[in-house]
Amino acid sequence: MSAERNVYLDQAVAQQERLEQDLRARRAAPAPAAPAGAGPSRKQRIAALQQATMPSTPAVDVRVTGFWRWKTVIVPPNAFVVHTRRGHPEPLHVGLGISFRFDPARDSYLVVPGAMQTILINAYCICRELQGLVVQAYVQWIIHDFATAYRKLDFSDADDPMRLVNLQLREQAEAAIKDKVATMSVHEVLSDKQPIVEELTARLRAMAEGEGSSATGVAHGGLGLRIVTVQIKEAIVSSARLWENLQKPFRAEQGRVARLAELAAEEAIAERELTASRARETQRLQTERELDELRAANEAAAFDREATERVRRAQTEQEVQRRLAELANETTLHELRLERERSAEELAVGRDRAEREHELARLALEGELALARARADAEHARALLELERVRMRAAIENEASPERLQSKLIDSLPEIVARLPKPAELRQVTINGGDGNAVATLIAELGAVVGALRELAAGANRSGSGERRAS
Repeated sequence: MSAERNVYLDQAVAQQERLEQDLRARRAAPAPAAPAGAGPSRKQRIAALQQATMPSTPAVDVRVTGFWRWKTVIVPPNAFVVHTRRGHPEPLHVGLGISFRFDPARDSYLVVPGAMQTILINAYCICRELQGLVVQAYVQWIIHDFATAYRKLDFSDADDPMRLVNLQLREQAEAAIKDKVATMSVHEVLSDKQPIVEELTARLRAMAEGEGSSATGVAHGGLGLRIVTVQIKEAIVSSARLWENLQKPFRAEQGRVARLAELAAEEAIAERELTASRARETQRLQTERELDELRAANEAAAFDREATERVRRAQTEQEVQRRLAELANETTLHELRLERERSAEELAVGRDRAEREHELARLALEGELALARARADAEHARALLELERVRMRAAIENEASPERLQSKLIDSLPEIVARLPKPAELRQVTINGGDGNAVATLIAELGAVVGALRELAAGANRSGSGERRAS
């Protein structure tokens, strides 16, 4: 084997040791002393680790109650028990989870865990090419027929009843793995582990379960155990250099494929870059040519536009000058026409003004005549109304009866009296000495006065009417 250290192997062994620590209970036990002058070997370290992890308490929690010769053993339901008594060739109790009465003077019992057991295997093998390999495997088994197993296997260790059985099965498994690996090459071991699993399973089952079975299902010639599963976890080449050499062809092939892929990629990239560069240069030249053509076309178009613009401007100037001359002529003619029209308008305006003034004078005269006529008509109408009112008053006064006149006179007496001058002295003349005659005489006199006044008023009215008619 190579003197170089295999880091991967050390890691696998350490991982196996940690897994074994997790699967087994711990116990405090002194490690075996190493020989003087020499360090502990790998197997010694593993054995020391196994001893350090041994359980310090019984594997099965069995409770014993009672005192002296009247005790009772209580077995958990997942533990096998065999109970024997002095003088009895066969056990009194054999089975799973059976509790019983126990007499320390005559009885003996054995309790074994009924749970599935796991054995971790590190098989240091030599293959057909005489190269060192480490095959990691594990085997899981359970007790199938405890009546057969307790007779053929040693479960006497109270702390760990399965320890010796696991050691024996481990040795058998390591031997089977080594025998099978010795007939295989390194490549076969590393690539296909199924033949090792089949060989190991066949050997362990032949040893643990036996080759035949009866009608009741109990195996004959076996140990009363059943192999649940056998698995190969890892196959490791002990030599780091050999392991590296084994990987070199694949790595070299993969490196070659990768390098070829890189070269192909670089070639494809270079070709694409050249194609892209050629396309860019071609497009640049084409763009420059198109720009030159476009620039020349623009310059030609600009020259044509300038020439056309000069011609157009010359024509426009000539047209403008002609238009200006025509416009000047038209302006002169228009001014003359306007002057003539203005003169005609002034004549027409003077004629219209004179006609309006004559018309206004005529209208003013007609208005004054109409106003005078209206005034005369109004005066005449007023005079007629006044005469009609006087006539009607006179008719009313003429038509009044003497009684009415007398009543009016009587009504107006206070006013007449108030208007009369106050006498300085009062003299009373009595005629005929009668009061009634005096009042009547007074009334008659007043009536005569009123009649005289009426005649005077009627005469005045007649004279006024005659004057108005004369006017």
